[in-house]
Amino acid sequence: MNIVCVGGGPAGLYFGLLMKKRHPDYAVTVIERNRASDTFGWGVVFSDQTLGHLAGADEDSARAILQSFNHWDAIDVHFKGRTVTSSGHGFCGIGRKRLLNILQERGAALGVRLEFEHEVRDEAELARRYRADLVVACDGVNSAIRNRHAGVFQPEVEQRHCRFVWLGTRKKFDAFTFAFEETEHGWFQAHAYQYDGDTSTFIVETPEETWQAAGLEAMDQQEALAFCERLFARHLDGQPLLANAAHLRGSSMWIRFPRIACRQWVHYHDIEGRRVPVVLMGDAAHTAHFSIGSGTKLALEDAIELARCLDEPAAPLGQALGAYEEARRVEVLKLQSAARNSMEWFENVRRYTAMQAEQFAYSLLTRSQRLSHENLRLRDPAYVAGFERWFAERAAAQAGLPAPEGFTPPMFTPYKVRGVLLKNRVIVSPMAQYSAVDGTVGDFHLAHLGARALGGAALVMAEMTCVSSDARITPGCPGLYTAEHTAAWKRIVDFVHAHSDARIGVQLGHAGAKGSTRPMWDGVDLPLEDGNWPLVSSSPQQYLKGVSQLAREATLEDLERIKCDFVRATRAAHEAGFDWLELHCAHGYLLSSFISPLTNRRQDAYGGSLESRCRYPLEVFAAIRAVWPLDKPISVRLSAHDWVEGGVTPGDAVAIARLFKELGADMIDCSSGQVSKEEKPVYGRMFQAPFADRIRNEAGIPTIAVGSIYEADHVNGIVSAGRADLCAVARPHLANPAWTLNEAARIGYTGASWPRQYRPGKLQLERNLERERQMGALGGGLTPQQLAARLLEG
Repeated sequence: MNIVCVGGGPAGLYFGLLMKKRHPDYAVTVIERNRASDTFGWGVVFSDQTLGHLAGADEDSARAILQSFNHWDAIDVHFKGRTVTSSGHGFCGIGRKRLLNILQERGAALGVRLEFEHEVRDEAELARRYRADLVVACDGVNSAIRNRHAGVFQPEVEQRHCRFVWLGTRKKFDAFTFAFEETEHGWFQAHAYQYDGDTSTFIVETPEETWQAAGLEAMDQQEALAFCERLFARHLDGQPLLANAAHLRGSSMWIRFPRIACRQWVHYHDIEGRRVPVVLMGDAAHTAHFSIGSGTKLALEDAIELARCLDEPAAPLGQALGAYEEARRVEVLKLQSAARNSMEWFENVRRYTAMQAEQFAYSLLTRSQRLSHENLRLRDPAYVAGFERWFAERAAAQAGLPAPEGFTPPMFTPYKVRGVLLKNRVIVSPMAQYSAVDGTVGDFHLAHLGARALGGAALVMAEMTCVSSDARITPGCPGLYTAEHTAAWKRIVDFVHAHSDARIGVQLGHAGAKGSTRPMWDGVDLPLEDGNWPLVSSSPQQYLKGVSQLAREATLEDLERIKCDFVRATRAAHEAGFDWLELHCAHGYLLSSFISPLTNRRQDAYGGSLESRCRYPLEVFAAIRAVWPLDKPISVRLSAHDWVEGGVTPGDAVAIARLFKELGADMIDCSSGQVSKEEKPVYGRMFQAPFADRIRNEAGIPTIAVGSIYEADHVNGIVSAGRADLCAVARPHLANPAWTLNEAARIGYTGASWPRQYRPGKLQLERNLERERQMGALGGGLTPQQLAARLLEG
């Protein structure tokens, strides 16, 4: 086989030497446009796991790389004059130039042909000249080959928001260092790490608007270096910053990170009767932000996988390339997802600067959502124990309680909202059960909600409860619009209060255009076969095109009546004894339909701008807040992302949350989607937590995180990092009503609040003693069995 690699970076060199090592008879050529000694980076970073992959692929080069590495274990976060250190992270740094030299020497020793100072302007002509069977395009982030055949590779290139410059310094950092400095123009951050005996990489990064406001766009290279030296002087110990890209002038030394993903990785040329494939590798195919040190890692692992696929016995070349693309696409997407989370954290540092150093550092460490709370504990138990003590003391102070003693995970710290004290941070999500009769809840709901109240969660939320009969989603949905409904709910609320230390809340809503449907097991969102009731929405709407009933536009009289229905239901909820109220403004139901531009096309005061679209939901909120007791909280559930072009965005959600906050909302319950059937959500672990994070830390209102939260580790990480204050857990509570207690046992926490009958408080003890006294007086000398029989007889 005859292979030509275009690009002499880590990807091309490593793939070339792997193929030559496996097949000495192959002709392998690596062509690089620069000189062998040229490099425009400083150091690169690998994790211990990546080093293991390299050792398995080629032990000789791995050994040489290991001998040249500078290893560190700790991460230092410098913020507002404080330094927070976490250990156990296991990273290594090596100079990019040294890495390239090692791979060049190893490739040459194996017989790889290396050609430098050779610009490839036509890879088809190159393949013809070398009689190539395969061309590997590893020509970097600005790949000319990818750009020439963009119609085939279909690259998506997204220029990100921050400007950064890749510098060096003789200051030797003992740990991987993140330093944050505030200026009158905004925040700057440095990523610094030592990679050889006397040199460190020093990357300076800041948002575009801060970069421009600071005047860096107009500075030449020396002026910019001097600016950065002054800014980070306390971290440089008098050492200058160094640049090694003399060819870049002025502001061109500051670049914006391009996030690249290609839909196709293979293109074919017809050359003299042969089909010669060109396959992308490394940065030519994909990029991942430098804040998780993944670019070179991805390139080398691409090389390992392509070499493996080409070695599959009897696999045709096209099949092998398809297998390579399929395998690497999955791994790249996973890493790109983590890298996006990390990148967005650094793009929005200002969002987190109100935090204290302890939480700011924790948020930074867990920014990618790959590093969990328990993983941090494994790496550095002392750091996590100290953080948990700090968090628990702060939580106790917020709740007006004494600081706890011993091990208290963040998940099990108290939280107070108005006059309601929650024993921990876990909520049982409202989950539709479709089991009410004419809006009246019964024994099923008592068992369903009662079991979960006994299961350790701090707050149990009843499913969406409708404010009128025509506000129901299905005939099986519960209501709060008759005295019978109130009495039925009071029975359940009283049970929860009598037999547990959980709180119970109700979610009030109106189905709007999504009403008058069957229970989900008879067909999701399908209209009733008969007995449908008329529907209203913000604008004429058919949720399922050609299937759903058409909802008419609500008139002003309709809106006044519905607002009164919400007020009546709110009063009934208080009469029933609920501790918490939530207003449902999400998922395409009536109030949500006003907020989203996808569903609100009104021409009156309730349509148009974001503020106008929110006007009616805000009027409803103000009306229910006015009649709901001041010592009881109200949360608002929002769809923070419609997942449809032209719909509500996370940025919009921040503005919407601010509007509700101004009227007295206590929390925002951050869900997403279900507004349009055209939605394209991106699922994953804790996939909606970033919405809660952004709303909490930009709008300045507490939030509830929801969505694929199914482990104590998730809850601990979310609340520790300040991404949300509470976590709502749905499906795990369906599978196990005692999920919270089960998770406490699993992580070794023995201080969880157990149901009162197992660990009674003072009030319950008094009730038990009074019950025993009364039963003793009634029963005299009767046995328990005889007493029970007498009681049953009345």
